[in-house]
Amino acid sequence: MPAHASRRNTSTVLRFGQFAALGTVAALILIAGVWASWGTAQHVMLTKGRERGTMTVTRCADDRCTGPYRPTSEGSTPRARVVLDGAVTVAKGRTYTVAVKPGSDDVVRTGAGGLLYAWVPLGGALLLASMVVAGGLRLTRLAWILGGTGLAMVTAAFLAL
Repeated sequence: MPAHASRRNTSTVLRFGQFAALGTVAALILIAGVWASWGTAQHVMLTKGRERGTMTVTRCADDRCTGPYRPTSEGSTPRARVVLDGAVTVAKGRTYTVAVKPGSDDVVRTGAGGLLYAWVPLGGALLLASMVVAGGLRLTRLAWILGGTGLAMVTAAFLAL
């Protein structure tokens, strides 16, 4: 076998190895983004059978806001105090629609703002994965799509909240 054929085979194997390794890294980043988002998103998206209602913010401290909960769904019970993540951009004295996490007094915002906020980790993962896809895999069109989608998600959440 000529020397140049051996180098060509080695080069092909190395390119395939790079593609496989960086493709795996990009896939893991996206999986981590979905995993991080799903913890909140499931309560916002799958509301059938969950307690839903409104929360009036009375106090915010340490990135947590508290206030009374008034139910709007059948079978939900009123609570004197529920806890909402303060990073969701809430204002003291305002009332928000929320869903109660099962077995706790923690609530998540519902509606478009809550949904977009829940998927922000995926938006960040899309932005990060786009860098891996562009730089390592040299798939620029796919990278632009991933990055644009991630930027749109993060921007929409920022504007909605």
